[in-house]
Amino acid sequence: MLDTVLGKLARQHDPNVLVGFDHADDAGVYQLTPEQALVQTVDFFTPIVDDPYTFGQIAATNSLSDVYAMGGRPLTSLALVCFPEKGDIEILERILAGGLSKMMEAGCTIVGGHSIRDDETKFGYSVTGVIHPQRVLANNGARPGDRLLFTKALGTGVISTAIKKGTAKQSWIDAAVNSMTTLNKTAAEVVVKANGEQRTADGGVPVHALTDITGFGLIGHAREMALASDVALTLFAERVPLLEGALECARAGYIPGGLKANREFAECMVEYAESVPADMRTILFDPQTAGGLLISVAPDTSESLAAALRKAGVPAVEIGEVRSKTKPLIAVQ
Repeated sequence: MLDTVLGKLARQHDPNVLVGFDHADDAGVYQLTPEQALVQTVDFFTPIVDDPYTFGQIAATNSLSDVYAMGGRPLTSLALVCFPEKGDIEILERILAGGLSKMMEAGCTIVGGHSIRDDETKFGYSVTGVIHPQRVLANNGARPGDRLLFTKALGTGVISTAIKKGTAKQSWIDAAVNSMTTLNKTAAEVVVKANGEQRTADGGVPVHALTDITGFGLIGHAREMALASDVALTLFAERVPLLEGALECARAGYIPGGLKANREFAECMVEYAESVPADMRTILFDPQTAGGLLISVAPDTSESLAAALRKAGVPAVEIGEVRSKTKPLIAVQ
């Protein structure tokens, strides 16, 4: 909806804007000097778990992710708070404390914020980071032949829905919370280091495009990468990692509204092999909170990057490859 509205407005033409909203990228990038640019993003949402401290951690992890998805380093943040006028102030304190814990882990300083009265609690951050203008990792650089690496498992959306229904098993909750409170910091650092130290056979950097998988689900964000890069993608369904309980939730009908919207919007560009089961097709559209990074990497360095990620504790898996632009835009095998 926002994209439709913005598309009707006059675009500002500022040569210092290196990444705007033209390609639905993860964050904006604004060049300050030949050596430095700002990375800016904002995100907030309603509680998806019962524990206030954990909710704060998840909100912070999610807000920081878009800076990491550009290859940037978070620097400062502003808290965004909506809270009931007669709400328990101790709950708000726990939310803020949870968020602070993750900001400290990221080395990102909270410098202020804004709060309003609202019957429904909402929380998140506006985050500013820094990056070298020549080292921005946007979603528009994927090349035919690249391999697609993914750093987390899918399923936070359907499991969060099961949590709200009071039917989620504790093991499912634990797995989802662990995923949603794990920063993409280490994964991004490994990717940035690889581009700084390694070269492909043709002398280029190994990582060509980067995005994080969040509200539009794996298919939605893969679609954005494909369109921005003018390529097509193949995803191997059996290789896509899933959180414990994700398929069970999909089969039980714990489908968030965002999943339905994602599917209605993007499935027209997807072609499935007959072997891909219905529940797996559903999960591919599941909206993720603080999801993993989707990395488009040159084929001759994909194995070494995946190994480096796993050595650093990031469970990276190769889930697909990039093809020359053709129909379907996304093939799921």
